[in-house]
Amino acid sequence: MNPAADVTNKNVLITGGASGIGATTAKILVERGANVVISDINDAQGDALASELSAEGHSIHYMNCDVANAASVEAFFAFGNEKMGSIDVVLNNAGVDHKPSAMHEISEEDFDRNVAINLKGVWFCMRESVKYMVPNGGGHVINVASVAGLRSAPSIAAYSAVKHGVIGLTRSAAHEYTKVKLRFNAVCPSFIDTPMVQNVLAHLNEKQRNAIVKASPMRRLGKVEEVATLIAWLASDESSFVNGHEFRIDGGLLA
Repeated sequence: MNPAADVTNKNVLITGGASGIGATTAKILVERGANVVISDINDAQGDALASELSAEGHSIHYMNCDVANAASVEAFFAFGNEKMGSIDVVLNNAGVDHKPSAMHEISEEDFDRNVAINLKGVWFCMRESVKYMVPNGGGHVINVASVAGLRSAPSIAAYSAVKHGVIGLTRSAAHEYTKVKLRFNAVCPSFIDTPMVQNVLAHLNEKQRNAIVKASPMRRLGKVEEVATLIAWLASDESSFVNGHEFRIDGGLLA
């Protein structure tokens, strides 16, 4: 047991938990004693992760959830509450990207998909979090935003726009729900070595890929573990006075 970032017996919901940041966070949290329920639309990966960690003796369950669908989100929260008895922490991690394109060439379908999943989906989950956490005496919602929500992001304007929106939701909720002991914070990764980022890089030429990697003073992509361990700290009581904040995880990109 790591004495730091103690999440023993914390009940945590994670969207987009079948791969990338969500899966690694789930693994770290259960290894540190948390109870976790993950969701995704990739049932094969979600079931496999839950089965693997359950076989190791950890408390984890999986359920399919499309965060762009309000009824699906409601069902996921009900499932999580049933399995764990309460909900202490919610990690809104599910998200999508879009093909790098000039702003005027982004398709309406891609723009709408980014809004539905990356912004409205986060709002659906924040709304459900309030419903379950207030009667329970409080809780913490952690939204995965992006450095693209803190600055300009040429060629991914739709993604950038919705991540700015996530930060706006996070800040507003942090003020609005403090009196009922709810906290809202966001993490803002830069390019992390995840399947989503690899998908973006696959659409770029070698010069463009190198430019992205070298944009960080550390001259590399971030690791999922580096994001997940920060989230684990936020999920612990050690972060109890942190509210309405955006944590950059970017290797110094925006320094």
